[in-house]
Amino acid sequence: MPAPMKTARRALLVASAVVSSLALTAPVSHAAPKPSPSTSPSATPPAGMSTVGGERLGQAGTQVNLASGVPVLPKDLTARSWVIADAESGDVLAAHNAHWRLPPASTMKMLFADTVLPKFPKSVEHKVVPSDLADVGAGSSMVGIKEGETYSVHDLWLGVFLRSGNDAVHVLSKMNGGIDNTVKEMNEHAEELQALDTNAVSPDGYDAPHQVSSAYDLTLIARSGLQKKDFREYCSTVTAKFPGSTSKKKGKSVRETFEIQNTNRLLAGDSDIPVYQGIAGVKNGNTTNAGATFTGVAERNGKVLLVTVMNPEKSGHNEVYKETARLFDWGFKAAGKVQPVGELVPPKSAAQASAQPGSNNSGEAGGTGDAEKSSKSAVGASAASGSTGIGVALGITGGALVLLAAGVFLINRRWPLPDLVRRRGRS
Repeated sequence: MPAPMKTARRALLVASAVVSSLALTAPVSHAAPKPSPSTSPSATPPAGMSTVGGERLGQAGTQVNLASGVPVLPKDLTARSWVIADAESGDVLAAHNAHWRLPPASTMKMLFADTVLPKFPKSVEHKVVPSDLADVGAGSSMVGIKEGETYSVHDLWLGVFLRSGNDAVHVLSKMNGGIDNTVKEMNEHAEELQALDTNAVSPDGYDAPHQVSSAYDLTLIARSGLQKKDFREYCSTVTAKFPGSTSKKKGKSVRETFEIQNTNRLLAGDSDIPVYQGIAGVKNGNTTNAGATFTGVAERNGKVLLVTVMNPEKSGHNEVYKETARLFDWGFKAAGKVQPVGELVPPKSAAQASAQPGSNNSGEAGGTGDAEKSSKSAVGASAASGSTGIGVALGITGGALVLLAAGVFLINRRWPLPDLVRRRGRS
């Protein structure tokens, strides 16, 4: 596709996203049906799925623009849903049932972390009381938190990210005003991110009626979380020391520690799967109804990709990681060659901030800098390259929306992820 046509297509996509994000409620045409009360997903994707990010992303089946020079997708993919996207530009390179609402398992913890991480400094300490752990689901993954012991917020987040500890999630939720308040804030944050397939019922992703997300939304949520330095550090930590029980030794109180390892097998490796080159997070999950789920981020040769895989039908050991690795391999080969099938939309606040000349939104979870300057830069870059994309947007949406679209264009097309490196053994 010639560069002017490509820019025009992107400008139109962005203009459409801006109009949607400025509405008080999501347009009916973009909204998917309400999630089923059953925790078990259907065998086939629904006929009507969300079209957030592009019309093709709402279609069932595999969406990819194969052309000369573009590698063929791996043949042995069995996941019900997957997405591969450029983490920085927002391009969705390929997808399969991207907006299929499915149980997310512990990948829901990405939304929990993106919502709650900014609330408490790392050094804040909390003594665990019985009520903090009273409603942790049976069979939950646990990091080993003990009643009566004191933990720092830093300790608790290590438990969330490395061991997927539902006990750590519940303690942090109680610190945040309780489970109900935390779930409410998570759903509000999902709406702000335009993750409209997502409905949180528990903060930890434990199977529950109506608790759903999608490969598209999980990718969107991970992209937002990765804007936060603490999120990046925790999700890329391979091993850490975690506080154990306190005991008396020679009349002194001594706190034991034990080592915890990240359960992300692409990050830590396993007997049948090596550490993936360039992996830097993000979060895995596995429950009876969700099956195995995983969102990963990896960097290679200056390109940063996000891959989400939900519920592979093949039951082999570590299958979710193996399919993710194959998609990463394809993505790094295809990047720069394949035309995207959609995009990861910006948060609502980013679009709204860009609509206000002179505004300066530098928040971690999607800050953009000076919106007016961004708009001028985008228009100038378009003119300098001879592109007609902004002109096409002007003809369709009017001059006022052009600057708005230009600002969102930069927000959405380049969302850099600083310090994205794999960290081994840091606590």
